[in-house]
Amino acid sequence: MSAETSPADGAPAAGAIAEDAMIEVRDLTHYYGPNPAVENVNFTVRRGEILGFLGPNGAGKTTTMRILTGFMPPTRGSVTLDGFDVVEKSLEVRKRVGYLPESVPLHTEMTVTNYLKYMGTLRRMNGRRIRRRIDDVIDVCRLGDYHKTLIGKLSKGFRQRVGIAQAILHEPEVLVLDEPTIGIDPIQVVETRGLIQELGREQTVVLSSHILPEVSMICERVLIIHEGHIVAADTPNNLAQHLRGVEQLEVEIGGPPAEVLPVLRGIDGATEVTHHPRPGINAYRVKYREGLDLRDEISRTVISRDWSLLSMQVNSMSLEEIFLRLTTAETDEDDLA
Repeated sequence: MSAETSPADGAPAAGAIAEDAMIEVRDLTHYYGPNPAVENVNFTVRRGEILGFLGPNGAGKTTTMRILTGFMPPTRGSVTLDGFDVVEKSLEVRKRVGYLPESVPLHTEMTVTNYLKYMGTLRRMNGRRIRRRIDDVIDVCRLGDYHKTLIGKLSKGFRQRVGIAQAILHEPEVLVLDEPTIGIDPIQVVETRGLIQELGREQTVVLSSHILPEVSMICERVLIIHEGHIVAADTPNNLAQHLRGVEQLEVEIGGPPAEVLPVLRGIDGATEVTHHPRPGINAYRVKYREGLDLRDEISRTVISRDWSLLSMQVNSMSLEEIFLRLTTAETDEDDLA
């Protein structure tokens, strides 16, 4: 798999423009002094897509988010949002994007409602629209019990909801969320994920995170960035298919292990079979060549010997395994081909 996105990754080749593209990033590079934070980054975000931007801290996620939203210009390269260049048409871009930075700049001395009124005024929304949208976003973000509460008295999780509320107040077409669940408790994490999925039904969402389960649970497609470079771009399932190289089944069989093991190993296409006993259960891990499907053969074999087939499931490589494979120094270039 190439470090650059490609048509197979769901993005056009450099220089091409996807018809359904909401965001186009081409050769994006940004330096802090002599050091590149991101270098020659290319990707596309389709309209209505929830895209996960995954990488360790310091990989270049926040820099990319700030450039996407017009917060700062790139050193070189280009970014367009809904056809507007983020540098040359910055105001047009900002009308169309809602941004939740990692540290939300909330005014803690204001109530939730007054803060949202203030943000609507800054965005030049008229009074009637501000009132209508405040009611809408308070309902969507489940802030009804706290609309008169001072922001400084809210928990971290509810402050995040206020941050999301201000980001969607002006009904943007694109929502950019930088580490939206960092520092909040597990219950609030689940609630925030659900809120993001709801928003993704109406808007294009770019979600930056270093938390692996977050991306795999919310996002349709994943970009993995490491040391300022995109090292993979695809769905989590497709990334697993590309990187695994072999398929793997977990099978639980009621039968004598001394007899089951050699029979499973004798099935054509099986490359490795290992026994993983658990209390009261004999489980087996069957690896086999990519492109095969041994489930029918294993089922027939087990039944023909009067053993019990208790369970059988395909094991996919987790996003965490993919991430480690792509971002550790030991990664072999052949694995990415």
